[in-house]
Amino acid sequence: MLIDSHAHIQLNQFNKDRDAVIERAHEAGVTTILIIGFDLETSLGAVELADNHENLFATVGMHPHDAKKLTPDVLNTFRELLNHPKVIALGEIGLDYYRNLSPPDIQKDAFEKQLDIAEEFEMPIIVHNRDAYMDILPILESRQGQIQGVLHCFTGDVELMQRSVEIGFHIGIGGIVTYPNAKEMQVVASKVPSDRLLIETDCPWLAPQFRRGKRNEPSYVRAVAEKIAELRNTSIETIGEITSNNFRSLFATD
Repeated sequence: MLIDSHAHIQLNQFNKDRDAVIERAHEAGVTTILIIGFDLETSLGAVELADNHENLFATVGMHPHDAKKLTPDVLNTFRELLNHPKVIALGEIGLDYYRNLSPPDIQKDAFEKQLDIAEEFEMPIIVHNRDAYMDILPILESRQGQIQGVLHCFTGDVELMQRSVEIGFHIGIGGIVTYPNAKEMQVVASKVPSDRLLIETDCPWLAPQFRRGKRNEPSYVRAVAEKIAELRNTSIETIGEITSNNFRSLFATD
């Protein structure tokens, strides 16, 4: 039993074989896939896809790359979508200082506005963070006890992981953990508290080592679970059970 807690199978990269991708995931033991929106179009696509498949769920939100597109109308649409029974989180939202496709002040404003909505709806959040821990963690710490979620595709060190966990967040581990040179990430994966660990693909990007550089897909979350099981000296079945229970607890799914 495995859950891919972060996938983008609504994107065009899957148009030719989306049904086959979903079937391969099921055959690999992936019982649930969370489809992540990152702007208005992909959020609507995530909801539509989840609505047509029993074990697919969706999120809605505006990625920091497109923070300048977060108009009042888009915010209102997100509010409406959060009432949909298949929408279980707000995201992905956050800060990205690596590409800086939107100015940092606009990114912060969009992040705070979406955090306000998450608090209002009592929804967990999916946090995108790249080169921005120095700003993201203080923002989340200022709302400690009022908001929860996951720092997806976590790439920080053990100290940042512990700080994130202390403020109530889960840690999303993806394909990077399988890369031979990802030593720090492997240490983090070995030390995340069991009740805060999630696994993900972030497909179509960041495929695990055996498919590195090619299109990623939800079935490959098994490779992530296998690596984490190795690092924690346990079984893939245990990692599957732990991360699936964490997912259901965080996102309030059956």
